Amino acid sequence: MKMNNRYYMGIDTSNYTTSIAVIDEANNVVLDLRKILEVGKGKKGLRQQEAVFQHVNNLPELIDKAATSIDVSKICSVSCSHKPRNIEESYMPVFNVGKGQAVIISRLLKADYCEFSHQEGHIGAGIIYNELKYSKRFMSLHISGGTTELLVVKNLSYGFSIEIIGGTLDISVGQLIDRIGVEMGLMFPCGREMDSLSQDGKPLNMKIPLSIKDNTWFNLSGMENYFKNLIHSNSYSIEDVLNTLFNTISSYLLEIIIKGSKIYNCNDILITGGVSANRIIRENLMKKLVDENISAYFPDIRLCTDNAVGIAYLGKVKTTSRW
Repeated sequence: MKMNNRYYMGIDTSNYTTSIAVIDEANNVVLDLRKILEVGKGKKGLRQQEAVFQHVNNLPELIDKAATSIDVSKICSVSCSHKPRNIEESYMPVFNVGKGQAVIISRLLKADYCEFSHQEGHIGAGIIYNELKYSKRFMSLHISGGTTELLVVKNLSYGFSIEIIGGTLDISVGQLIDRIGVEMGLMFPCGREMDSLSQDGKPLNMKIPLSIKDNTWFNLSGMENYFKNLIHSNSYSIEDVLNTLFNTISSYLLEIIIKGSKIYNCNDILITGGVSANRIIRENLMKKLVDENISAYFPDIRLCTDNAVGIAYLGKVKTTSRW
């Protein structure tokens, strides 16, 4: 079998997206299939049993699309996200759906089976197209609906060794954004629409105190109340409030990245997760971290949100390291 004929499949069943991806030996994305889970109007999310039910219905549809789009006999590894993070107690039922399908497909195809955490998948998607994939050690900031964590990552042949060194002590950045969006009457998840609205706004001249604790940890629940009060005051345009919200979030993230870089002597950082697609946050961190001599790496916008490309890539790395 020629090297460029090999395919590597990834499956990810996160809280809000069913994903299947296939890459080739040169890391070209052959398939990137996703289906967003449905959330009712006014709801702030899905319960696990609701998400599991939708994944169970979505996966056969995506698997059928994959099977009719490529030669599945070329698939030599099938990988999945089997838990949220790289810690022993990390568990969410949604990941069992993808894991079960990945095991079945790998056995039927006589392909290698690999499993990684959802967080590892985000990191994999973030390094696949830049030089960080050759780096032995770097920081990573994972900002999403469920997670806001600052990490030190050791890049190993079988996956990643991850140490959590900072982040939020209460709600995640993604939860903050979605809660404010739902308060405004937007459909969950709200981040993309809020990003668009904020582009027509400008920062309000307000001194919002940053609640940083122990250098790299912070709280956001106070900010939730602060910005909800701004919205209900009807004193400012929604565009200006959202622009200010994203600039304030940027200030928090910038502060912990700079402190983490100094404490852990690390000047490279990968910024991943759905919130890293936000244009104000992205542009602020790109611009301001340069002044601190910190190199920031962002995935392509499409690879910031939940996907299976990173899982497929990690499966390829682990599988080929055995050959």
